[in-house]
Amino acid sequence: MSLLELTPDELLTTTRSVRKRLDLTRPVPLELVKDCIRVALQAPSGSNRQTWHWIVVTDADQRAEIGRYYRRAVQTYLGSDGACGSLFPEDPERHAVQRRVGSSVAHLGERMGEVPVHVIPCLDASRAPEYNEAGKWGSIIQAAWSYMLAARARRLGTAWTTLHLMYEKEIAELLGIPDGVVQAALIPTAYSLGTEFKPAARQPLDDVLHIEAW
Repeated sequence: MSLLELTPDELLTTTRSVRKRLDLTRPVPLELVKDCIRVALQAPSGSNRQTWHWIVVTDADQRAEIGRYYRRAVQTYLGSDGACGSLFPEDPERHAVQRRVGSSVAHLGERMGEVPVHVIPCLDASRAPEYNEAGKWGSIIQAAWSYMLAARARRLGTAWTTLHLMYEKEIAELLGIPDGVVQAALIPTAYSLGTEFKPAARQPLDDVLHIEAW
């Protein structure tokens, strides 16, 4: 498959969390997912240990079971005080964006089990004795983001999700994940319905930038 003609900046600024525009009916070739993971394996990791593992789930029954856990987790999350749709009520414009995000999260919560590919990046924590949490998670998160960028370039949509970790033990048992291996995310992967995505609204640079000191 030919790659989308995107500059590096376009790729970085238009790789969105795709939830409502995932094509749930079109199969995704396993080789295409493998290509994305090969790209991800070029990401940095602590001491170059490369202690990551990637679980790719395409079996319909397993996806449906993960989807059931995910739906329960989303329902719990959306009912909590910190749910995305309830944030920034003092800013009508930003709050409206958050409400749309909440609607998108709810949509994926109902359909996760139908997404054709689930990718779960994992880290063998028993082989990655980092000195701090940033060091530990820094050995898998960059690779997972690289996977999502590679997927976008190949006309696939993805979303960074972690709500399934409310049931991490149950999903580990379902997938046979050994003790000491932790899940970093659940990345639904499917062809996107359209490939035209725009940069999202973000806080102004001057509001978050500190030069030399805070």
